[in-house]
Amino acid sequence: MAQFQIIFNPTSAGELSRLPKDLQLEILGNFRGLPSEVLTTDMERFGKLERQGKILYRFRIGDYRVYFEKHPLGIVVHRILNKNTLKDFRFRSGLPTGEDGELQDNPRFWELIEAAKSVS
Repeated sequence: MAQFQIIFNPTSAGELSRLPKDLQLEILGNFRGLPSEVLTTDMERFGKLERQGKILYRFRIGDYRVYFEKHPLGIVVHRILNKNTLKDFRFRSGLPTGEDGELQDNPRFWELIEAAKSVS
């Protein structure tokens, strides 16, 4: 298998570092099977959000949602958000309680994702 990298942008690395160490290890442990899934075309088990040709995938780990995109070297993790944070975001944005479809269509969610780029 080719080398597979999980790249955390500065925002997602910061979000991960603020979590308790045992939760960090649990989240990182859940990435173990990710290379084989991402390197194949079978991405059905992940949530999918698409906007203007950009595709983000959502990986659920307990109470957390990891938003990432494919990259030639592996994946780039953009955000690690607690599900309660997302519920609050949906509430403040006036969205129904669904997840992927509503987030995909909301420009404020994409601003949240893009904000991580301005930090780096």
